Amino acid sequence: MLSIPTKTLQADPLPNLIPSSVALVVGDLSKSGAGRWGGAVRPFLLAQALQKLGCRVKLVGFTFGDQAAISSTADLEVITAPGQPYPQFWQSIRQLWPHLDGDLIYAYKPKPTSFGVALWHHLLKGKRPLLLDIDDWELSWHGGDAYRYQPSLKQLVRDIAKSDGALRQPDHPLYLRWMEKLVSRADAVTVHTQFLQQRFGGISIPNGKDTTLFNPENYNPTALKQRYGLAAYRVLMFPGAPRPYKGVEDILLALDSLNEPDLRLVIVGGSPYDDYDQQLMQRWGRWIIKLPPMPHTQMPEAIAASDVLVVPQRDTPAAQAQFPLKLTDGMAMAKPVLATRVGDIPTILADTGYLVEPESPDQLAAGIQAIFTNPEAAAAKGRQARARCIQHYSIDAMAVQMAEVLAQVYSNQMRN
Repeated sequence: MLSIPTKTLQADPLPNLIPSSVALVVGDLSKSGAGRWGGAVRPFLLAQALQKLGCRVKLVGFTFGDQAAISSTADLEVITAPGQPYPQFWQSIRQLWPHLDGDLIYAYKPKPTSFGVALWHHLLKGKRPLLLDIDDWELSWHGGDAYRYQPSLKQLVRDIAKSDGALRQPDHPLYLRWMEKLVSRADAVTVHTQFLQQRFGGISIPNGKDTTLFNPENYNPTALKQRYGLAAYRVLMFPGAPRPYKGVEDILLALDSLNEPDLRLVIVGGSPYDDYDQQLMQRWGRWIIKLPPMPHTQMPEAIAASDVLVVPQRDTPAAQAQFPLKLTDGMAMAKPVLATRVGDIPTILADTGYLVEPESPDQLAAGIQAIFTNPEAAAAKGRQARARCIQHYSIDAMAVQMAEVLAQVYSNQMRN
């Protein structure tokens, strides 16, 4: 287990107030949930930051429809139970109940399957602190503040009584709304964007990147371009799951405008949600190269094979709430990053990348031209971006911020 550097511990005002064990509660650890991205997403980053502080971390959660995509390792214990609809879901909770035994309980997302389970345990057992991490505005997928559940009496009966009734789903949007009203019951809330902090309060802990794994000195871009069949192209890379709000269409419109035959947009992994990838291919297939999903430990290889990393988010509530992990993928690998001024992206990237307005294919086209017209300046920005990522958005930086949160929670508990 890694230990945090001595100078970091000295910066912590109360370095002894660190729990020896943490139960991190995740609502869905299946291949269709948090498990699909392996160790690259928020709960695993939180676990790494806690481990940097010397905590023993246990990941506890449910699987819906398939098996957990993550298995226990020497550093991270993973405990899962099959998720079921209500009322059987209470049986699933009882299976996990004995494993919520950490000195601190940390719930990931304000969902019934995570924060609801942890809060119930906290109210009954008490004593141990309860933290809540919010990395998305869950209701944004269901209309946000405009969401209303207003069924007819007949529909309400169906939603409750039928085996596949909507209200039997553990994380139905109605329950998400209820859980948002209980956020203040946590001893502390952590978030990773200004949008979420303004909405829910809490303490900002931006996502950290493993800058040792994501280190360009460990990879040969020329050889990797050959390996992935990209040697003939100038490569713009989108290492994630395309969805309309992520602006991939705007990049493709920019490529239409430029109409330069050696430019390609490489999409790594694709969307597990729907047929949006196929829709993009049908219209813009000549510009797109798809690489298959790959474990996060292989992702630096793919990034190394790119020339530019693109994060063309559109200005929607869902995008404003997110911290695009692909942004720090590119920064850590010292790649030129072309992104839009949405949410926290301008703060994260600052002046180490290329920023344009959202939904502006013409500006994206101009940004692409600027990068390839002056590759030396683009490379210099890439190096600056890596330095900024190490300082502000590494796992080490995340651990320092986590130590301050834990110290505050335990000092408050001692005073009370």
